[in-house]
Amino acid sequence: MKNNILLFVALFVSLSAFAQPKVVAHRGYWDCEGSAQNSIKALEMAAEIGAYGSEFDVNITSDGVLVVNHDATINGICIEDNPYSSIKDIKLKNGETLPTLAQYLETAIRLPGIQLIFEIKGHKLPENEDRCVDASVAMVKNMGLQDRTEWISFSMRVCERLHKLLPDAKVAYLNGTESPLQIKERGLTGVDYNQSIFTSKNPEWLDEARQHGIETNVWTVDKEELLRQFAKDKRIDIITTNKPVLLQQIIKE
Repeated sequence: MKNNILLFVALFVSLSAFAQPKVVAHRGYWDCEGSAQNSIKALEMAAEIGAYGSEFDVNITSDGVLVVNHDATINGICIEDNPYSSIKDIKLKNGETLPTLAQYLETAIRLPGIQLIFEIKGHKLPENEDRCVDASVAMVKNMGLQDRTEWISFSMRVCERLHKLLPDAKVAYLNGTESPLQIKERGLTGVDYNQSIFTSKNPEWLDEARQHGIETNVWTVDKEELLRQFAKDKRIDIITTNKPVLLQQIIKE
């Protein structure tokens, strides 16, 4: 029995030594021909290069339409204060029309190899955050994408509501103000923090995350030197980057 235990430990250590971080394309893989941030094409390209996940951002209009856009405004129009009709014809830099979440998820259904890293944006009004969470969860469920969706937000209100509605889902906090232990106590599963949190402000949180079983994601890492640094750090589970192909090359090395 003792020899079997020692063999298991040795095997676990050996496998851990070869563990590699997962690659998440920030706003999809947009830094290539024909693509644009948060576009349908960016999602398709992230899947094509074999990224683990494609990150994207969602806001809700005043009449309840979920749209994929990073900022609270687009072309000077505040999304949550205006109906979908006021923004529906806006074009992205690659010529695509601003995608609705429904269009984005319909594309995801035919790209089964990629995880959806779903960021719900903070809104001016708490009730709009709640509407955005509730409508997003309902749509993901209706499309059968629960197992492929991982949730993130800068809003703790959003994170806690997501956890309430989806107690078994992966939900990570983005704001960088809570320790891994505090995240665990809230019932969340991950810390998805800016690189500065892990390199200078609270580097000890990486060990704390491991201790408490909290997943670690670092964003948004684009410099090659930092990509190499984080790729070697076995305490990092996920790296979010605008340079997913470069990160994949580094990991293969």
